[in-house]
Amino acid sequence: MKTNIIAFQGEPGANSDTACRNMYPDMEPLPCATFEDAFNAVETGKAALAMIPIENTIAGRVADIHHLLPESRLHIVAEYFLPIHFDLMVLPGVKIEEIKTVHSHIHALGQCRKIIRKHRWNTAVAGDTAGAARVVRDEGNRTWAALAPRLASTLYGLDIVVENVEDADHNVTRFVVLSKEKSWAPRQDDRLMMTTFVFRVHNIPAALYKAMGGFATNGVNMTKLESYQLGGKFFSTQFYADIEGHPDDKNAAQALKELNFFSREVRILGVYDAHPFRVAQGEDE
Repeated sequence: MKTNIIAFQGEPGANSDTACRNMYPDMEPLPCATFEDAFNAVETGKAALAMIPIENTIAGRVADIHHLLPESRLHIVAEYFLPIHFDLMVLPGVKIEEIKTVHSHIHALGQCRKIIRKHRWNTAVAGDTAGAARVVRDEGNRTWAALAPRLASTLYGLDIVVENVEDADHNVTRFVVLSKEKSWAPRQDDRLMMTTFVFRVHNIPAALYKAMGGFATNGVNMTKLESYQLGGKFFSTQFYADIEGHPDDKNAAQALKELNFFSREVRILGVYDAHPFRVAQGEDE
């Protein structure tokens, strides 16, 4: 890699920052104001990689990414799963009894309703969770608290008064790691691998049904299939899909061949090793 920088969307201390540090501890995280800025950092060579959230077990898909990714021509080279935890953090020395208002991203506030209702705190929406922690530090108001990842407390010098205050213990975000260079992970053994692609079927009856048939008949597990409109038009639909397997696998190759036959466009976005979290989750089912 020409640079040792990995870009993410958000402020320092955000969950995406934590994901970068966990997966690539030797790389320097680069905070970006928007997803477009993070993509651009990789496209222009300012960053070697980007850590981008693509879906969450509670909030669902990150809709912007499904539009940005195919248009960017960047490639998925890895995935990462991060269990999401929120800590209640305050200025040094503040007691929980002093808190009157809690700041955080709107999704975080919604995922920590129980503790907010229990204490009857007011809420204030911030741009992101780490930004909420920064605001609490900068404003110096002892009645303010933030709901943010643990990393934010370290970066902004805040005390954690309650750990893991989220309502659900199954809150997990899946990230994809993007690179400007196409780099398919090689098929070397029987380890679980993932292939991600987008496609558009011909505008004929049962085209999607026929395009999907090859995955069923060839025993290929499709873990995700989503559709979204292109250009604001109801009749122009693109599909995003994840499958278990490698394009060099005989069954996956045959399924992709059938998909191409019934589609007007197919583009593979990435071939990469499945993250251990996915493997462990599959073993528990």
